[in-house]
Amino acid sequence: MPIVVTLDLMLARRKMRSKELAERVGITEANLSLLKSGKVKGVRFDTLARICRELQCQPGELLAYEPGPDADPGNDPEEQG
Repeated sequence: MPIVVTLDLMLARRKMRSKELAERVGITEANLSLLKSGKVKGVRFDTLARICRELQCQPGELLAYEPGPDADPGNDPEEQG
């Protein structure tokens, strides 16, 4: 997937453990781990907002777009009507 989650980098910068962030945000450590590893299909905006609040960052500091070598911008089935 071309969306990369950089939550682990922000946690390191803030010197915060995943367990502490999960408690503050109100999600399980397991769900936070899945998010960190990029093994989720989506994240709720309210969850993202709470993470940003606790880490004092912007969503763009947690998510990056890195297209793969075979990415074709005109061939996304979700954008086709």
